[in-house]
Amino acid sequence: MSAEGGSSRRIERDKTRFDDIVRGHIKHDLKRYITGGEMIGRKGRQLVSIPVPRIELPRLRFGRNGRGRGAGQGEGGGDGSAGEGAGSGAAGSQAGQHILEVELSLEEMAAILGEELELPNIQPRGRSRMTSPSRRFTSLRHTGPRSLRHMRRTWKQALRRQISEGSFDPARPRIVPNSDDVRYRSWKETTRPDHAAMILYMMDVSGSMGREQKEIVRLVSFWIDTWLRSQYQSLETRYVVHDAVAKEVDQETFYRLRESGGTKISSAYALAADLVGQHFPAAEWNIYLFHFSDGDNWSGRDTEKCLSLLKEKLLPDANLFCYGQVKSAYGSGQFKKDLDQALATDTRVISAEILDREGILPAIKAFLGKGL
Repeated sequence: MSAEGGSSRRIERDKTRFDDIVRGHIKHDLKRYITGGEMIGRKGRQLVSIPVPRIELPRLRFGRNGRGRGAGQGEGGGDGSAGEGAGSGAAGSQAGQHILEVELSLEEMAAILGEELELPNIQPRGRSRMTSPSRRFTSLRHTGPRSLRHMRRTWKQALRRQISEGSFDPARPRIVPNSDDVRYRSWKETTRPDHAAMILYMMDVSGSMGREQKEIVRLVSFWIDTWLRSQYQSLETRYVVHDAVAKEVDQETFYRLRESGGTKISSAYALAADLVGQHFPAAEWNIYLFHFSDGDNWSGRDTEKCLSLLKEKLLPDANLFCYGQVKSAYGSGQFKKDLDQALATDTRVISAEILDREGILPAIKAFLGKGL
């Protein structure tokens, strides 16, 4: 083996070890990352930047052990208490806590979330409606990036060449590939059937839903979205807000809008039924409906209308309907009780009470834990 090949393998081995350590840190503190929203604020298009404690690999130095003056190599001083800069606010010489920004793809974060919450992979229903591009490594070529170098075929080609040249000595077997021996994996673009999914988020934006309630909804929705995107290649997201009336909005408006009116939940369900019926036929789409509210509805009669819309319009087409009840100082919380009582036997209906940020992870597990 050449020095270059050995060095490359050591680098890959060290990188794998480093990635495992980072992954362990993230899993250990996953609850903090999810409930604190740190990653969402650093979200790129396909990557998130995660602050983790700096990882220092140990290094050994040769020297006298326990003799002489010790590590500082100077006259000691002080009374052994905490070093300079400890709480004084002045500049000190002590090392601070280093933070390392690690970039992970949303797909990797979805995998960590799935492992930690033991989420099953989703089995899409219905027929596939489109094809998505896929790469299959089916051949070899003489040029390519270092990351696609095929070591086994490279050494095999070098061995074949040396035997044909008569330069191979079985008594002292040594294979030295040259540039003509190197082989790289090559791919072929193919298409494969794909299932499509849509997520419809609905949220109560009446006066009883405050900033903290909406932040909780934002965090829950982000992680639901991240997981479902790891399960479907084609995913479309729609947003509906409601107080006494409902309207479709974009993502930014969904999380920022605040109204001061009353609450009529049926307006959101009626609009959701229209959107699904007009744009997302159940034969071609896997449909996920999520509604967040503090549980305060205009009247018992409107709740009856909600249940009727669910049974007749929404549930027949949906893979899953999830209701997250976010605790509010002004919400009665009655809607979850009525929903649970009326639809307790329907496996497509899942409700969760989210009292505070501590309830975010249990809610996500409840919503996605059946793999529907």
